[in-house]
Amino acid sequence: MSETGAAMTGQCATFYVAGRFLGVDVLEVQEVLREQRLTSVPLAPEVVEGLLNLRGEIVPALNMRRLLDLPPREGESLPLSVVVRTGHGAVSLQVDEIGDVVEVDAAAFEEPPRNMDAKLRSMLRGVQKLRDRLLLVLDIPRTVNVGGA
Repeated sequence: MSETGAAMTGQCATFYVAGRFLGVDVLEVQEVLREQRLTSVPLAPEVVEGLLNLRGEIVPALNMRRLLDLPPREGESLPLSVVVRTGHGAVSLQVDEIGDVVEVDAAAFEEPPRNMDAKLRSMLRGVQKLRDRLLLVLDIPRTVNVGGA
């Protein structure tokens, strides 16, 4: 259970950012989009990549690499958008690659490791050990708050 009090549904939508395997509760995901044209926002925080017009709704797009203090994307590949719902409206998380929806076991959900980067750790609900890797589950309200959206 996250500090915000919301229990996990049992499924996470997953994605990758610089090789990190991240996820969010499927009920927080509004939609996933291919490359989208963004409008830049002068004087916005550095993590705000721009604004996305989503069928008339203006959605801030957060660059997850900048948010996590990771190097910029190499090559010409454009980021993908995971649009999540927050208490203040939709926010797009700009990610490198989309994963699958995976089942998570609430009993096996753990606190983020203490040796993890403090900024990343502050954005996580916890971690889930999967068969072949570790899933870092984002707490959307905390992530968006860190991002300034």
